[in-house]
Amino acid sequence: MITKSRLLLVLGFILLGLGTIGIFLPILPTTPFVLAAAGCFSGNKRMSAWLHKSRFFSDYITSYKKHKGLQKSTVIKSLVFLWTMMGISVICMKTLWASICLPVIGIAVTVHILYMARPKNASHRSEDRCLDDNSPGEIK
Repeated sequence: MITKSRLLLVLGFILLGLGTIGIFLPILPTTPFVLAAAGCFSGNKRMSAWLHKSRFFSDYITSYKKHKGLQKSTVIKSLVFLWTMMGISVICMKTLWASICLPVIGIAVTVHILYMARPKNASHRSEDRCLDDNSPGEIK
């Protein structure tokens, strides 16, 4: 009989595999799969420790937990790889729909990457600086 922990372990490896594929395929997101795998591995101390120490995946988990956003080098690599692969795909496919759809998808993914790159606290900091401490809700 398959136990819950074994099922979560198998699901974690499947999600981690999808996250790994997402490193190389710009359309498949890496971070959600890695974070979901981390959730599946959370019940297994050995696998959780391995994933958190992993050279390839630890940055995704650490950045998410600390709300740091993405590192500049990760953003640059991601965007260069994304647009290189999109360009190659458009050239190889030579169809009108690919010439239209892929750049639109590339723009959406670029916006998503740039949004994720921001530290999560940054959006609130600018609002906090505008609020007067003595009168909440009023802008200075």
